[in-house]
Amino acid sequence: MRVVFAAMLLFSASLPAQTGALSAQLKQLAFAGEAEAARDVAERARGNYRPDHPELLEALSWVGRAAVVGEDWEIAEAYGMEVYEQASRLAAEHGVDASAQLATALGAAIEVLGKAYDASGDRARAAQFLHEQRDKYRGTSIETRIQKNFLLISIEGKPMPPLAADRFIGQPTEIDTAGKVAVFYFWAHWCADCKAQKPALLELQERYAGQGLAIVAPTHLFGYAVAGRAASEEEEIAYLEGPWQRLYGLPDWMPKPLSQENWSAFGVSTTPTIVIADRAGIVRLYHPGKMTLEELEAAVQPLLDDGSAGASSQ
Repeated sequence: MRVVFAAMLLFSASLPAQTGALSAQLKQLAFAGEAEAARDVAERARGNYRPDHPELLEALSWVGRAAVVGEDWEIAEAYGMEVYEQASRLAAEHGVDASAQLATALGAAIEVLGKAYDASGDRARAAQFLHEQRDKYRGTSIETRIQKNFLLISIEGKPMPPLAADRFIGQPTEIDTAGKVAVFYFWAHWCADCKAQKPALLELQERYAGQGLAIVAPTHLFGYAVAGRAASEEEEIAYLEGPWQRLYGLPDWMPKPLSQENWSAFGVSTTPTIVIADRAGIVRLYHPGKMTLEELEAAVQPLLDDGSAGASSQ
């Protein structure tokens, strides 16, 4: 144990101060769609870093992500592979979560490569790669991110995976989705986008509950409550059922199963994540991120209108 700890100290001490300034600059350029500018900045910065420095790898991962946005798949794959090879070697030596920058870089590289393989027309290769990486990094901070990317290209048209429902926030509520169009809304109590999503879900229920719509809201515990203060399991549940419920609460009719297992199985690295299944229990939409009422209606209306929907595309 002392040897491992000493190695980790050496790993950290051998790196320059990790300010994140380079990554922050490239992230900004990537979101602005400035892929070439991001690449130029990254290449000029190379000489200031060791080739496997986590700060550099995180920065280069943003170049790959910028290339994905611009659909420059050759550049995306090149940067994705460079980061993946260096980051996976470091992860094998020190652990994925030895550095937040290392975890971010490796997770992003896997995502970029999966998207590049899929864009080349080889979805089977992309799915196999993501499946292998998910299994390889199971139990680490990047597992759900990899699972998300795997599900984005594999879950639609397949049966809805079973949902763990051993415990609930609030009173246990029967999850009755049989023969209904079901919206599964994965949320987190700290998530601003989740709070913003709530009105659209309530309006959707108001309009379509009589036509066979069901909404289920899975979540899990994060180990903290108000203002990021550490909380035990029971303290966090008390917070959710008390102060949080009074301020932001979801209605009693909406089942709120509580399970880390659901979070991992459905790749919830983005909150909210919305999954929609038809009356036969076939997934028709897997959507990481917030949806407008109009987008939700466009997804559920055809399924509500089609009572026979559900033939699997497997």
